[in-house]
Amino acid sequence: MTAPSIVPLADAFDRIKETVEDTLDGLSPEELAARVDADANSIGWLVWHLTRVQDDHIADAAGLTQVWHTHDWLKRFDLPYPRDAHGYGQSSADVAAFRGITADLLAQYHSAVHAQTLRYLDTLADEDLDRVVDDSWDPPVTLGVRLVSVVSDDLQHVGQAAFVRGVVRRRARDNH
Repeated sequence: MTAPSIVPLADAFDRIKETVEDTLDGLSPEELAARVDADANSIGWLVWHLTRVQDDHIADAAGLTQVWHTHDWLKRFDLPYPRDAHGYGQSSADVAAFRGITADLLAQYHSAVHAQTLRYLDTLADEDLDRVVDDSWDPPVTLGVRLVSVVSDDLQHVGQAAFVRGVVRRRARDNH
């Protein structure tokens, strides 16, 4: 049984997954790669990035292998990025290189990360949230703070991706 304070976190991750699925629904690889200007992030890159950050941070906190490094995700995406890239510090050119990826592949990867996240959350007790997971910050980062940080980052990026979807679809309608 999931600890009472963990339930809202699980719900937040469920909502992120639902919004990711809604945002990706029916998009072509071209729409996923579209950018509202030359330096903007694309829908596909935003969803990949938010999923990579969730995968990286949850795996680190849980002492697990990142989903990215299992089931050939790295090979299936075949991105021209370093093996452990998750988007932080990437350039506009790096974002532009995120091409040829399908909505289905992104959704599958996000779903696999989501499943690992929920399995991990289900192992936690309330007192686990106070465990320090990163002492390189002042104050040190606890598991609770790290989880909320991931939720916040994911929500911001999926909102950005949904906005870009609206712009891309509007431009397509206006050009027909």
